[in-house]
Amino acid sequence: MGSHAVVRVAILETSGKIIASFSSQQRAYHSAATTAKASTTAAGFGTTSPRADINTGRWIDSIRNGFAGSVGKTPLIRLNTISKDTGSEILVKAEYANAGGSVKDRAALFLLIDAIERGQLRFDGKEPGTVVEGTAGNTGIGLAHCCLALGLRCVIFMPNNQSQEKVDILRALGAQVFSVPVVPWTDQENYNHQARRYAEKLENAVWTNQFDNVANTRAHYETTGPEIWQQTEGKVDAVVFGTGTGGTIAGVSRYLKERNKNIQVFLADPQGSVLYKWIKEGKLERFEASILCILQTFRLLNEEGFFCGASSGLNVAAAVDVAKLMGPGKTVVSCLCDNGQKYFKRLFSKKALMDAGLLEFVPEKYQLSLR
Repeated sequence: MGSHAVVRVAILETSGKIIASFSSQQRAYHSAATTAKASTTAAGFGTTSPRADINTGRWIDSIRNGFAGSVGKTPLIRLNTISKDTGSEILVKAEYANAGGSVKDRAALFLLIDAIERGQLRFDGKEPGTVVEGTAGNTGIGLAHCCLALGLRCVIFMPNNQSQEKVDILRALGAQVFSVPVVPWTDQENYNHQARRYAEKLENAVWTNQFDNVANTRAHYETTGPEIWQQTEGKVDAVVFGTGTGGTIAGVSRYLKERNKNIQVFLADPQGSVLYKWIKEGKLERFEASILCILQTFRLLNEEGFFCGASSGLNVAAAVDVAKLMGPGKTVVSCLCDNGQKYFKRLFSKKALMDAGLLEFVPEKYQLSLR
């Protein structure tokens, strides 16, 4: 594990590279959704997300409609210390404020809306429908919340290297969890392939397929992107996001670039990741890398007061690098993906960090928060 890899982050200007790959799929999606016969309102979702008046930027709703209405409309927060240090406005969407506690609630909601619109789930008063997904945690948590709100069963396949806190939360939310060995995507025992096969055996079931389903992108095109535009009053110079499925960066950047083509888009990825290798070298492979931007994660906690996971630390580290690259006086927007409670035993534990050889990368003044 390289000693410098812990706090280094790759910021890759996409220049439409990632966004374009979703364009044709997105157009096809909207065409199909327009002709959908099923009604999401009848299924109990009604208004899918809080809305803002396009002219005034003020929120239309004062009372939110159930769980679905509690997804989105998250605060946009200025990171005061970090903004001062960079000479730019570093703004983050507080995605932990979604009803299920993470940015993935947006995708989860729209994945279910998509399944209902396409008639893949029936609400006929008989056996409840089943939602199946392969997920490392947060999308599954969002789906489990939505399933409870709709009276659906939720089945989650996840790699067995995820935090026990995530598994416990999913089970507390009524999900059936299959924790399976970590194997590459090319292996048919990969957790996503297992989820697909499981759903195919059931009646009235859907594999939501978050990695390939453009409803994931739609969630951010219809909610996160417009929120950023309205909350900044269109004064945004760059957005930067880490990516798992690609839904957030694709949806947000497509929306924003349709309104101002000069807004720059950056992909934040640790240098050991698959996407870094793909964009830089055209190879879909992973090489040795350390935990994501641990320094910024602890700086967020100790200097800004935000208890977040390492993905948030990655986003903020990249936003700082983007601000330095673009020069002072810019507005750079990213997000805090979730809170740190799901990572307490692995990221905020002195013993866990010591065992992983990472404690030395946490400044001593920040170690007082470790247990």
